[in-house]
Amino acid sequence: MNYFKYFIGKNQDVFKIWLLIFVGFFLLNSCGWLIVGGGGAYQGYKSATDPRSIGREIDDAKITAEIKLKLLQDPITKARKIDVDTVNGVVTLTGLVETEKEIKRAIEIAKSVKGVKEVINNLKVGKRGVITYLSDKEITTRVKIKFMQDPELKAFSIDVDTLNGVVTLTGIVKTEAQKKKAVELAKSVPGVKGVKDNIQVVEK
Repeated sequence: MNYFKYFIGKNQDVFKIWLLIFVGFFLLNSCGWLIVGGGGAYQGYKSATDPRSIGREIDDAKITAEIKLKLLQDPITKARKIDVDTVNGVVTLTGLVETEKEIKRAIEIAKSVKGVKEVINNLKVGKRGVITYLSDKEITTRVKIKFMQDPELKAFSIDVDTLNGVVTLTGIVKTEAQKKKAVELAKSVPGVKGVKDNIQVVEK
């Protein structure tokens, strides 16, 4: 038992990554989603450098998973174009939907989940063409790469979503300087029309 504690202490970052991957599979296996999927390397680095405790990360992952499942099952929303991010109980909804009714319903669903402290609504009514969609994907990728390559920031706990050229940053960093740097880096990417800053600062 002492050896186990010693091992976890020496390999906490690796342990966090695999634990979150396991939780993601367990929570979302029934609907075929992988909560830590999509940009696996980036997600792994995010988990390893996340200032949140393992327990808090798992709680946030559970909230995200439950909201996604409820959105998927709901006849109004169906969750096709809604991205869900949770940090310290604060949920951010991002995406394009067809009606205001869908936005209202999505917010109601998110607020109904146990543990949710606040819901930030970045949902809009509209449609995205193929060219705009691909452009948004490219912007998201470029922003993530800048975060990963920056020697000062190393803010892998930041989730990046792009909608019609507007980038939403959601997550946690350890200092105000990191937060400012993240916003500046996102704004520096070609094609970015604006940046919504939902980053929380949690100093340790």
